[in-house]
Amino acid sequence: MSLIAILIATHYSPAGEYVPTKTRAPEPAREFRGAWVATVHNIDWPSRKGLSASAQKAEMVKLLDSAASVGINAIIFQVRTECDALYESKLEPWSHWLTGVQGRNPGYDPLQFTIDECHKRGMELHAWFNPFRASATTSSSKGSDHITRTHSSLMLKAGTQVWANPASDYVRQRAISVMTDVVRRYNVDGIHMDDYFYPYPRNVGGTMRDQFDDSKSYAAYRSKGGRLGLRDWRRSNIDNFVQTLYGSIKSIRPTVKFGISPFGIWRPGVPFSIQASLDSFDHISADSRKWFRSGWVDYLSPQLYWRIDDKPHSFMTLAKWWAGENVKGRHLWPGVASSRILSSEDRGRPASESIKQIDIARTVAANRMGSGHIHWNFSALGSDRGGVRKLLGRSYAITPIIPATPWLGAHSPEDLWVVPKVESNSVVLYFRATTNARWRLVQIREKPGGDWITLRMIPATQPAMRLKALPHEIAMRNVSATGILSEQTVVEFKR
Repeated sequence: MSLIAILIATHYSPAGEYVPTKTRAPEPAREFRGAWVATVHNIDWPSRKGLSASAQKAEMVKLLDSAASVGINAIIFQVRTECDALYESKLEPWSHWLTGVQGRNPGYDPLQFTIDECHKRGMELHAWFNPFRASATTSSSKGSDHITRTHSSLMLKAGTQVWANPASDYVRQRAISVMTDVVRRYNVDGIHMDDYFYPYPRNVGGTMRDQFDDSKSYAAYRSKGGRLGLRDWRRSNIDNFVQTLYGSIKSIRPTVKFGISPFGIWRPGVPFSIQASLDSFDHISADSRKWFRSGWVDYLSPQLYWRIDDKPHSFMTLAKWWAGENVKGRHLWPGVASSRILSSEDRGRPASESIKQIDIARTVAANRMGSGHIHWNFSALGSDRGGVRKLLGRSYAITPIIPATPWLGAHSPEDLWVVPKVESNSVVLYFRATTNARWRLVQIREKPGGDWITLRMIPATQPAMRLKALPHEIAMRNVSATGILSEQTVVEFKR
């Protein structure tokens, strides 16, 4: 008799018991269904500055409940908006988007709270950082310990914003130190950066012009023997930063995913039908194709915010092109602009556009480990803009798990040990702790010959799980931090 059978036999109920069976559940579907939760300008959360800790927590719980109910399984949570912190940090001050005063403790740790609440709901939490923006507006007040005060000589005025100069070794290393500090101290599933590298230019009469002056930094580089042209030099600063950051994250916790969401068009004319006034390669020094092709990211989420039928910027054309650049077999999870639903500037875009783009991502941008996409932004989903939630309910009818990242670790976790205890018309699954699992996957079949249903994952640290009914069969597996599954443990109900 197997050990699991012995354990089960000790919890016999007059209603029946669960016993081991040789049945096997099908492999679960895999898809990354993310949503960006922006905190700068209180775009998504909190609703305004100065709310009490309890009010902020209540808003976050409501947000995450809403996200889980629609089928989201990953939250991209903005924790560094302008060289500040939405978590306990010794490196940077508390964000004023929380309390209204930079440096003021909100009375709890929003990042830790959100991690815990996400994991309770079977959702990953990716901490989202802006690496170089130091002030979202030049008029906002900064504390004496903010980088704009302590290192004012390293700041670049960029239109209505202030940027920490990416040419500075100190600035780049500080951003890396901030992110790796979070990797060390928080149980995040991923580290994420958006599209802000060098500041975006200003369109002047159809010509893109820099809004900042880094001539002194470039002259210093040339005086030391540097030979690169200005824009090549800027790109080299960002390339060095991305490559170093990736290695730094992996040296601390190799299983943490790293992703970037660059501007959706690498260069105008690539592919040939694509047009854009912004050349992200040239104007903001973002050689995102190089990062993808070099494997310096675990996932890339280009912001493909245009319609499918918008030929000069077609979502489908761009998704296909990016998929063709995925030579390292990383994940391609495009950004979908659900925020543009019903936008008058976008011809009243229907919610069905987001669903069609998700379908394209599934067929075009998927690899053998699963597809994915990220909604910009959560508020569009939370407010059910254009009836998008009903449409997503159909598109998200099957519950998936996050795609695996075997290049970060391909070892299977140890097999799951469980004691199913029948209690009246329900069953409680009592798990034994495992050291190399991050999640537990539970699949159920309600009646013989019926379809298998995948439930939302639970943290591997959770000691028990109650099912409100008595399914005919239950299949359970441990899931590693990189999404690798253990062997199945399957039990069948016998009266």
